[in-house]
Amino acid sequence: MKTQAAVLWEVGAPWSVEEVELDDPQEFEVRVRLASSGLCHSDEHLTTGDLPAPLPIVGGHEGAGIVEAVGSRVTSIQEGDHVVLGFIPSCGRCVACASGHQNLCESGASILSGEELSGGQRIHARGQGIGTMCCLGTFSPYVIAHENSTIKIDNAIPLDKASLVGCGVTTGVGSMIYAGGARPGDTVVVVGCGGIGSNALQGARLAGATQIVAVDPVQFKRDQAKIFGATHTAASLEEAKSLVADITRGQMANVAVIATGVATGDLIAPTLALVGKNGTAVVTAIASWLSSEVSLSLLDMTLYEKTLKGSLFGSATPRVAIPKVLDWYMKGQFLLDEVITKTYTLDQVNDGYQDLRDGKIIRGMITFE
Repeated sequence: MKTQAAVLWEVGAPWSVEEVELDDPQEFEVRVRLASSGLCHSDEHLTTGDLPAPLPIVGGHEGAGIVEAVGSRVTSIQEGDHVVLGFIPSCGRCVACASGHQNLCESGASILSGEELSGGQRIHARGQGIGTMCCLGTFSPYVIAHENSTIKIDNAIPLDKASLVGCGVTTGVGSMIYAGGARPGDTVVVVGCGGIGSNALQGARLAGATQIVAVDPVQFKRDQAKIFGATHTAASLEEAKSLVADITRGQMANVAVIATGVATGDLIAPTLALVGKNGTAVVTAIASWLSSEVSLSLLDMTLYEKTLKGSLFGSATPRVAIPKVLDWYMKGQFLLDEVITKTYTLDQVNDGYQDLRDGKIIRGMITFE
């Protein structure tokens, strides 16, 4: 079938919205008609070259919609099901999945390969095959996805809100709760309060943290952070250090999450300085694949038993965490409507990313319906 998609043809170029040809789903695949797609910063990393991926590629990896067709060997999904697309597939059989770490599923190694999980490509334009971001490519109203990347949800859940939980929302919540281990009464810090950071703040609130510090240089994001649970805000890491020291009487924070648009090595030392004894600093933000230098105090880590750890998808289990977040939302315990600052049409995808660069939005969304 013919449809529209936003394609990145070369690093540094804008997204090109054009007609593409979409194949039928193969035996383990489904075709989904999307309601919406989130504008995640990870797709911006494709345009800057921070994330290496074969080009051309259809962007987008946050989406939810209705299944229109299923392959002959699909067993867990059927036509008419409402699904969230998870940017990390989960096979359920590899060592990582079997040991409770679906976010590290071995099939995730394919998500930037330029090919689908079953091999090959399902989208074609300008006489050639086109890859898809995270084997999804949600910058298009129709996608072909492997069964392992689809998570069935209740039909009562609004699909536009559900599209957010396949990446940014759950990553933020999980970074604080699962990776950071935030607990009732804790003091926590979130560095960077965009699409992931705002939900790390919500994770802190859900975990029962009593002092929640949001750090961001953009006033708009600091103001929004208060909606998501921040009790204090700071414009810089330096300002945050004195603030945290003051509100904890020198004990410092229990957890700090780095959720900036781009992770850089110079963030590590000042973020570790925000946590105290047995404190944990979680690196969730994506760094350039060329970035390899980090400065920190090893003596400080040893003497205070601090932990520095990375986290993919918030160390969450997709098939458990995604329905859980949506259940919180439906019960009024979690904010999703407020996460969406502005909606765009597919033709406005470049406007959305300019707004992201300018710090004008928490999360932008492309709507197809």
